[in-house]
Amino acid sequence: MKIDLTDTTSSKINSGLVEARRAIGTGAIGMVLTLVIVTDEGSAYDALKAAGDASREHPSRILAVIRRPGRSPRARAEARLDAEIRVGSDAGTGETVLLRLHGELAAQAQSVVLPLLLPDAPVVVWWPENAPENAAKDPLGALAQRRITDAVSAESPVEQLAARAASYTPGDTDLAWTRITPWRSMLAAALDQRRVKVSAAVVEGESYNPSAELLALWLADRLNIKVDRVVTDGPGLTAVRLHTAGGDVTLERTDGLLATLSMPDQPDRMVALKRRETSELIAEELRRLDPDDIYAAAVRYGVEKLHADGPKHEVVDARTAAGQAASEASEEGAAGATVSGPSTAKGKAPAAKKSAASANRTQK
Repeated sequence: MKIDLTDTTSSKINSGLVEARRAIGTGAIGMVLTLVIVTDEGSAYDALKAAGDASREHPSRILAVIRRPGRSPRARAEARLDAEIRVGSDAGTGETVLLRLHGELAAQAQSVVLPLLLPDAPVVVWWPENAPENAAKDPLGALAQRRITDAVSAESPVEQLAARAASYTPGDTDLAWTRITPWRSMLAAALDQRRVKVSAAVVEGESYNPSAELLALWLADRLNIKVDRVVTDGPGLTAVRLHTAGGDVTLERTDGLLATLSMPDQPDRMVALKRRETSELIAEELRRLDPDDIYAAAVRYGVEKLHADGPKHEVVDARTAAGQAASEASEEGAAGATVSGPSTAKGKAPAAKKSAASANRTQK
């Protein structure tokens, strides 16, 4: 069922929700949280579809805040609220309200959202794109117990992680971190089976992939080791190699679906490690509403090293290493120089040109 309300108010929207529930025969509210999605017209469809699918696991009231400040001075001066109420089969297992804020009202979204929050229920705010610099200090973010951003949608995803570390507040999280949950679980299980000391590690994945960076930071923080970053063609994360005295523990995925776990003195095993949909990522984040201390430690690790002696992990571009080494040898006149492998060309991930961000930007 859908109800359109033009030039309305929050109280009329609440009345419309009650009317819609009675019309479909569900008078009681069985929702466990309020999910606020801050988006624009271009991203609203995908975000609402993902939230609707996630609501089958977490029945919730979904409030989509779509700001439309206007382009002309007259449009920017007016203040109008249009709403679309969806209940029943049109809204998953909860309720969905699209809030279009016109003119000056676009800057006062919290005043519209606050009366529509479910009483005595947690609030989660999700920015699919264009997240604020400091999510906790954003007027909408201040209403929430959990704040979800997505670094992969930023112009420079890797640099976005530094901003997330600088502004981190308990309750913050990022979908780039959620994407590596299966990788972290698999690696932890592998080390539980083979209790050996890891001396170093390599994380391979696409350039400008914040999930690969976070996985490298997590390994460096938890194992206190040096972690190298190798740039590959993807898709997403492709491999993690843990160096030990008895041999390498390797988790490698080349097709985005199945991975191969290789351990010394054991046969290789195929494990399911597919790239997950956004709805699955949101559903995972809604399972926990307490602060994620492991994410905080991982994302802060890189910033601390950046301002100290430099990050502990480095980047190796396997696609250009040989060419760079050959060019250097030619310039120096070293005819006998040889290329030893990808480790001959190292640098930081943000050194790649920003113009390549959109081409390489992807999910894990």
